[in-house]
Amino acid sequence: MRTTVGIIGAGPAGLLLARLLHRAGIDSVVLESRDRAYVEQRQRAGILEQGTVDVLRAAGAGERMDREGLRHDGIELRFDRRRHRVDFPALTGGRSVTVYAQTEVCKDLIALQLDQGGPLLFGAEALAVEDAEGDRPRVPFRYQGREEVLECDYVVGCDGFWGVARKAVPASLSRVFERTYPFGWLGILADVAPSHDELVYARHDRGFALLSMRSPAVSRLYLQVPAGTDAGAWGDAEIWDELERRFETADGWELRRGPVTQKSVTPMRSYVHEPMRHGRLFLAGDAAHIVPPTGAKGLNLAVGDVVTFARALTHLEETGSTELLDAYSATCLRRVWQAERFSYDMTTMLHRDPDATPFDDRLQLARLDRIATSRAAGTELAEAYTGFPIG
Repeated sequence: MRTTVGIIGAGPAGLLLARLLHRAGIDSVVLESRDRAYVEQRQRAGILEQGTVDVLRAAGAGERMDREGLRHDGIELRFDRRRHRVDFPALTGGRSVTVYAQTEVCKDLIALQLDQGGPLLFGAEALAVEDAEGDRPRVPFRYQGREEVLECDYVVGCDGFWGVARKAVPASLSRVFERTYPFGWLGILADVAPSHDELVYARHDRGFALLSMRSPAVSRLYLQVPAGTDAGAWGDAEIWDELERRFETADGWELRRGPVTQKSVTPMRSYVHEPMRHGRLFLAGDAAHIVPPTGAKGLNLAVGDVVTFARALTHLEETGSTELLDAYSATCLRRVWQAERFSYDMTTMLHRDPDATPFDDRLQLARLDRIATSRAAGTELAEAYTGFPIG
C-alpha cells in the first residue's frame, strides 16, 4: 500500500489531520489499532479552545459541534469559600471555549473520513516505523490476520504515549522532560444536570475539585486523590460528600447529586519529547507531549500540531519550499511549552501537595486572590485558557 502521508492513530489528531490533508488535495491512509466502537466511546477531554473550534468549523466538521456543544464564556474559581468568575470575552476580545466531548469530535471526523476521505483502517496495528531518515519511510502493520506494509512520503505519529512512532526516534537524539505529580483525579460521570452553568475549579485544604459537564443532563466531576488510588475504594455517597465539602461557599450554593454511571482515576504528569521530528517522521499529540488535565490543553495541543503539519506540507506542495516542514518541531514546541507552563501553574495553584506547609497554602491563596483582584492577572489566565496561537 502506498500513500503520501501515513497517519498512525485515529484519535482526534490523526482524524483531523486526514481531514485537513484531504481538503488540501493530499492523500493519506490512517491506521488505527482499535475498532471503531472503541474509538468512538473512549472518554477523554471535553474542552475545545477557540482555535480548535475555528479549525473544526473550517474543516467542515463543526455542524454538530455548533448545534450540540456548549459555549462557555468563563470559568469560576473557588477558594477560601469565595467565588470568582473569570470572564473570557471581556478579557480576551471575545474569545471563549466550547464543551464538546472528544468522543463526539471523533464521531464527526470518522463519519467525514469514511464518506469523503482516504482509507481509514480500524483494527490495523502499526508495528514500527522504518527508514524514517530515508525518502520513503515504511509502516509495517497487522490487519485482518495479515502483515502488510504502508509506504509513505511522510509518517505522522498520532498514536499516543504508548505508540510505536516515538520509538523510531533514536535514543541518542531524544531529550525527555517530565514531572510526575503525587496525586491524581478521581473522576465520575453522573446522570444529573450540572450544578453550575460553567466549569468550577475549587482549591480547598482537603484538595482540588472540578465541576464540569458533558451535556445539559450529564455532569462530569473530579476530586484530587493520592496517586495510585483505586477508584473502586470510593463509594458513591462518599464521593458526593467530599465534592460537597470542597465546593462549599459562603453564599449557600448547593451541589446536585445523581446516579454515578462511570468512575475512574486519572494520573497527573507533565511530559515533553524533543525533537518532534526525525527525518520524515513527525510526532503529534500525546506521542510527543502530555499535560496534566487542569489546564484543558491535551486535545487542543494535538490539534495545533496537526494544523502546523498540514500547513507545512501544503506550503511545500504549493511552493516547493521545505522551510515550514523543517521548522515543524520548533514551531510546535513553542506552543507546547507555553501550554506546559500554564497547566503546571494551574495544577500547583489549585492542588494541595501532600507535603505542603502553611506557607505554601498561603501562597496558593495569594495567587488566586491576585487573579480575582487584578485585571492583568485575570487576562493572563483567560488568554491561556482560551488558547495560544497555532503556528
